[in-house]
Amino acid sequence: MTPDLLEEGARRREALPKTTLGGQTESGGRQAGFSRLATPGEVDVTHGRILYLEDVNVSFDGFKAINNLSLDIAPGELRCIIGPNGAGKTTMMDIITGKTRPDSGTVFFGSTIDLLRYKESEIAQLGIGRKFQKPTVFEELTVFENLELALKTNKAVSSSLFFRLDSTQSDRLADVLHTIHLADSVSRQAGNLSHGQKQWLEIGMLLMQDPKLLLLDEPVAGMTDQETERTAELFLSLKGKHSLMVVEHDMSFINTISDIVTVLCDGSVLAQGTLAQVQADERVIEVYLGR
Repeated sequence: MTPDLLEEGARRREALPKTTLGGQTESGGRQAGFSRLATPGEVDVTHGRILYLEDVNVSFDGFKAINNLSLDIAPGELRCIIGPNGAGKTTMMDIITGKTRPDSGTVFFGSTIDLLRYKESEIAQLGIGRKFQKPTVFEELTVFENLELALKTNKAVSSSLFFRLDSTQSDRLADVLHTIHLADSVSRQAGNLSHGQKQWLEIGMLLMQDPKLLLLDEPVAGMTDQETERTAELFLSLKGKHSLMVVEHDMSFINTISDIVTVLCDGSVLAQGTLAQVQADERVIEVYLGR
């Protein structure tokens, strides 16, 4: 979630009665991007890619966390990222979202937006949403209030006090509630939801901001089998409408949702293809699946 959203959530929390508080790249888009002018709010996917990382490197105290990493994702694609611990999966997401600056390399959102020029909060406003493994919802607020809070609106205190949903926003909220399987829980306090439902709610909060690219870190960790199945249905319903990058270790879940799987190891791409193709790759078996 963006910093302004977190701040507004904190303000709403303080306003509650005290008794309620509790616990390799394919399209060459980088070069093409230099010849086009960026339009504010527009992500240029003319060249068939919404995200490009080329020759990206990051070192932490002499340890090379990302090593000449290059990959790209198509608009509407659901890309799964797997790899052993320490492969660079989280660091890659940190780079895309502006939390970590690479030592070298290129990171573009579409063909014209150089993400390395933007701050973390600005990248979120550009249309990249990120969900961490642990759900971060406002537990003292209802499901409805969490989704309302996540709308792209003026977060100034005066504006928030007098804010009312218009018909378009109400329809959007109702659609998101249906998508995340929480239409029957709209008035429930978020803190009373199950772990899986909190995960869905946070995804819904991201969807309220209409992201073009969603980064999802181990989304089904800790879920029941039924919740995992419904999460797979959710992701497949988002495919095509949004681009998704899913980092996950659950191979059964990956098998259900994936078209293309990228395997990271030692900060670079080790293999890429269908799940069956990467599972049959001897290098992948040796460094990851065989462990």
